[in-house]
Amino acid sequence: MTSELVFVGLGMSGTGGMTVDALVALKECDKIYAEFYTSTLIGAKVDDLEKVVGRHIDVLYRSQVEEEEDIIEDAKKMRVGFVTAGDTMLATTHVDLRIQAKEAGIPVRIFHGVSIFTACPSSMGLQPYKFGRTVTLPFYEMNYRPKSPYDNIMENKKRGLHTMVLLDIRESEGRYMTAKEAIEWLLEGEAQWGEGLIDDRTLLCVASRVGSPDEKITAGYPRDLLKMDLGSPLFTLVMPGDLHFMEAYSLVYFAGAPEEIIDEV
Repeated sequence: MTSELVFVGLGMSGTGGMTVDALVALKECDKIYAEFYTSTLIGAKVDDLEKVVGRHIDVLYRSQVEEEEDIIEDAKKMRVGFVTAGDTMLATTHVDLRIQAKEAGIPVRIFHGVSIFTACPSSMGLQPYKFGRTVTLPFYEMNYRPKSPYDNIMENKKRGLHTMVLLDIRESEGRYMTAKEAIEWLLEGEAQWGEGLIDDRTLLCVASRVGSPDEKITAGYPRDLLKMDLGSPLFTLVMPGDLHFMEAYSLVYFAGAPEEIIDEV
């Protein structure tokens, strides 16, 4: 058998998001692993993916990926596929796995997939180069709310940059932070820290199930968004920075943002 580790990004939705070359490569694999704790594939289950690929797929927990031993040992003696939702090289654990393969002398191939980092700005009509640091918003638990997400969004805001806010996923628990929970998180954070990050006139953009047939993009002010149907998980939140007039028009036309934002750019 051929020693090889094949990384495949499945894209944003369903079993048809991977490239044709990626599908061919997976069909040639002797064993396939998958992880869906960093990102969940919308609109498809593992069974659906197995039918398309024609191979059994072992789904790994976070600890199994981080330990890496089984994946690397298998890849030393056979062609192993490692599949993830979105793109395959955006998580540090995946990069580390690639490094381990390099150190073990295992050949690696990478098949990229569409990720939230390109699909979300595109759907909203926002320019990717105008985004600052990406922020992850964790579930508020045990009376503890870390201030770092608030601070990082504030830093982007001061620089006039957009912020993409990724919402917490607990795949093993079936928990997915909703857009409304994220908005409430930020409003409660503002009430706690009061540094002017968000108020009732702060424009926010919500993306629901990006890349799927039922994708929904909504833009508006916090209190208004809390009253709307924003779609279903998975959600991504964006706090725009300084808007170019074309971005403002896009948010009005494609996301239902208040028309007054056009006059403000």
